[in-house]
Amino acid sequence: QVQLVESGGGLVQPGGSLRLSCAASRSIASNNRMAWYRQAPGKQRELVAIITSGGTTNYVDSVKGRFTISRDNAKNTVYLQMNSLKPEDTAVYYCRLTASGRDYWDQGTQVTVSS
Repeated sequence: QVQLVESGGGLVQPGGSLRLSCAASRSIASNNRMAWYRQAPGKQRELVAIITSGGTTNYVDSVKGRFTISRDNAKNTVYLQMNSLKPEDTAVYYCRLTASGRDYWDQGTQVTVSS
C-alpha cells in the first residue's frame, strides 16, 4: 500500500506564492502519473495539473502560466509551484498517484488566498 503525504498549504495574500509537495511512502512503478486536484466549497473536484513519469505536463486553463508541476522521481515526490495566486485558487488541494492500475490520494491540504 502506498501512502501520500502532502505539505505546503496555508494562507497567502493575492499575488503571493506557495509550493505544495506530495511524497509517496515507497518506490512506485516507473510508469505512473502524478497529479494535483482541487476542490473549492460547493464545487466539484477539478484536475489542476498532471505530470507523467516521463515529464509530460498538462494544466487546466485557469492556472496556465501561473502554476508549475514538477517531480523528483528519486524522491517519489511531486510538487506544485503556485505563483500569482488569486482568491479563486482557494480550495483544498489533493495529490493523486496512478500506478499499476491503482489510484492513491492524499488527505488534502487547504490553500486560502485572501487579504
